[in-house]
Amino acid sequence: MTGGPARRGAVAGLASPAPVTSMLPGVYLDDDLLGRFVSAFDDALAPVFLTLDTLECYVDPWLAPRDHLEWVGRWVGVEADPGWATDRLRAAVADAARTQRLRGTARGVADAVRTVTGGEVQVGDTGGVASSLVPGGDLPGTAGPSFHVRVVVDDPAEVDERHVHDVIAQCRPVHVPYTLEVVENR
Repeated sequence: MTGGPARRGAVAGLASPAPVTSMLPGVYLDDDLLGRFVSAFDDALAPVFLTLDTLECYVDPWLAPRDHLEWVGRWVGVEADPGWATDRLRAAVADAARTQRLRGTARGVADAVRTVTGGEVQVGDTGGVASSLVPGGDLPGTAGPSFHVRVVVDDPAEVDERHVHDVIAQCRPVHVPYTLEVVENR
């Protein structure tokens, strides 16, 4: 059938690696009707055996089919944009563990934003320690933590800023406010 959704399991002529007919007791092997009846189980079980034998391919981001890749991505916290190319999604899912380890850091925010925008990302933060030589004196810098995310892309109109804000919200420290700037590459 063409034009419809792809279906797994319906592989014409797929042979079972463990035919049920061969497991029948010897007294039943000569019964043609029983042999044909039991072979129907082979047709039904062959896709199950194939799936179990290749299960690691369904969860490996470099081998999984696109629809399974999106499913595995949800397991590891990757919010896939339907417009992403499959190679881009594969890289994001494969890199998810490293991205999770960097969560809450400037580098983690930059990597996550780079994944969803494909642009050059710069994150400037106010993190650090401030001290004063005068007891009770004013501390240098800003009063509270914050950071600024600057994204440089070829076409800013192609960047879904709402999605970028969602990604930043997921990977930033909860108590730290931020600003986002998307600019054109010149």
